[in-house]
Parts: sequence; C-alpha cells; structure tokens
Amino acid sequence: MELTKKIILTGSFGVGKTSLFSRFVYSEFDEKYLTTIGVKVDRKTIHVDDTKLNIMLWDIAGEVSQEKVPLSYFLGTGGVIYVFDLTRPMTYNNIKQEIDYLKNILPEATIRVIGNKKDLVTSAHIESVISGLDVECDMTTSAKTGENVEQLFQNMGAALV
Repeated sequence: MELTKKIILTGSFGVGKTSLFSRFVYSEFDEKYLTTIGVKVDRKTIHVDDTKLNIMLWDIAGEVSQEKVPLSYFLGTGGVIYVFDLTRPMTYNNIKQEIDYLKNILPEATIRVIGNKKDLVTSAHIESVISGLDVECDMTTSAKTGENVEQLFQNMGAALV
C-alpha cells in the first residue's frame, strides 16, 4: 500500500525546525541560523510496516497562532510536529495555548510535541523542563547530532498510517 501525508513542522522561531527538516530529508546539519521565510516544502518516503509513506513535509516560519502564518498552510495536514527549544523558556512558556490552537484548527491531526537541542543541556535540565510543561512532550531530539530525528518521523509516520 502507498499513502501520502502532509506533516507540518511548527513552533517559535529559532527552535530548530529547519534543522530537523534538513537532518531528516537531506541528512545534513548547518550551524548557521537561516530564518525561514514563509514555508519550505519537501518530501521523503519512509516505510511503515507494509506501507510506503510519502511524507510531504512543510517547514513553517515563525509562530503558530499569530497572523504571520496563513491558515491555508494548515489545510490537508495529517500530522503536526510542534518544536520547542529546550534551552529557551520563551519557546515553551505558552505551549498549552499553542497546542490548543492547533487542536482547534486541526481537530483530526496527530500532534506531537518535541523538545529540540538536547545536545546543549543535561538530562536533569530536560526532566525539569518536561515536568514543568502544561502538555505532554512526546520526545526530545538533537538536529545537530541526529539523535531521535529518524525515530521522530518514523513514530509520526506510524501514527498516520
């Protein structure tokens, strides 16, 4: 069987959405910070059991619920990966509000909350951040080292199949 699903990477600016995108799609990481303007779209095929899953991956610039992101970007979305930066509290202080907004506009979508940049913090710090969140954190990743990146997309793919 073959399926195509749209997955959106979203969250605050500078959390590593584009780095996760590049690590997953191209197996690359770039130290330079480049702001995404609008949206960047690419695709990658993975296999989930007997299903060939074509992932249309949308890397959306900036914030989630503000007027900067047109609602049209969210149309047809099967999965959302909401990324926050484990090193910057401002990227997860309003996380419940952001996730509630996403659930409201995408009631059928699978939403995963991801803490990125785990290579820059201790496991004690990660536990402290995650325990203080108002939502469940599904996984922590490092786009730089690649840790858990493939697993993130395999898990999302399995949820969508």
